[in-house]
Amino acid sequence: MNYVVSVIFRAIPLAMMAVCVGFGLYVWTAGETSGNFVAGRVVTFLGAICLCLFSTAATIIRQLIDRFTNLDKVVWPTIGYLAAAGTTAYGASLFVGASSSGLNKEYVAGHVVFGLGLISGCVATVATASTKFSLIPENSQSAEGDRRVPPAAFSQGAVWVLGAIPVVLAIIAWAFSIANLAASTTPGRFTVGHVDAGLAFVCTSLIGLVLSIVRQVQNTYGEQDRRRWPLLVIVTGSLSMIWGIVVLALHSESYYLTPGFVMTGLGLVCFSILSKVGLLALVWRRTFELANRVPLIPVLTALACLFLAAFVFQAAVADPNVFIPARVLIGLGAICFSLYSIVSILESGTSSSK
Repeated sequence: MNYVVSVIFRAIPLAMMAVCVGFGLYVWTAGETSGNFVAGRVVTFLGAICLCLFSTAATIIRQLIDRFTNLDKVVWPTIGYLAAAGTTAYGASLFVGASSSGLNKEYVAGHVVFGLGLISGCVATVATASTKFSLIPENSQSAEGDRRVPPAAFSQGAVWVLGAIPVVLAIIAWAFSIANLAASTTPGRFTVGHVDAGLAFVCTSLIGLVLSIVRQVQNTYGEQDRRRWPLLVIVTGSLSMIWGIVVLALHSESYYLTPGFVMTGLGLVCFSILSKVGLLALVWRRTFELANRVPLIPVLTALACLFLAAFVFQAAVADPNVFIPARVLIGLGAICFSLYSIVSILESGTSSSK
């Protein structure tokens, strides 16, 4: 990878972060209605995920262009974890003490932003696991049965910690979802319960990505991993989309529309993550001729989010109940396109193993 291309790939998630923050703040300050309040804050803090993806991109690229230093090992993951901590803290500050009656804007926005912070923490862990990405092409060139852990790999304690972080964050997301769904006697709890489920699906998908990277760094990635982690992401993405479509089909109440569209969009984000998990599986100790086509997956999911947003924007002219998902889908499209950058970087880095 030449330097100019590396700058472009690092610029993409930053540009998408600017889109999320700029558009989010525009909606945030456009009025005091509940739609502006929720959509503005959610879209703005989707930028935190883009920032974490930028940290991941910088971590991998600086290894590919031989500019990775000990300072980089600390700076990029730290930026990601700080973004995650700030996002979860702000989300918690909104929903703590807020009433769950009706479609309470603080209750809904706070829980969703808190969930975005959990996803950001998972992505920051991807950046941390990627600090030893340079070992993956080397390990991939070894014999199929070679499972020797390289001396420069993570310690066993670090492996457990890296694997545990996304698992714990996913469990927290699922706990919030289940708690709200179990008591969904109000539109606010109904919306939060379903959207948090979509966010939990994304966190669960990122477990597969973190463990794929860690196990390839440790040279312990095997045939079961090649099947297990892509299948996990396929299942989470499919369930999120199907769940969202079912909620839309059953919209006996107007407030069903927001979680239905958002869960569908989050399913598309899961399939963008699949491109990364699948690529790592496809090129591990084998040649995959179509590896350079895999980055098209997040491009397609980004376009799907944007086209869906266009239809929902038009629907919002007559139905204000879809005001929020129309805006949120724009931010989810930005996340998908940021993942295009990461997948392209992975393809460039792992292609050396062919």
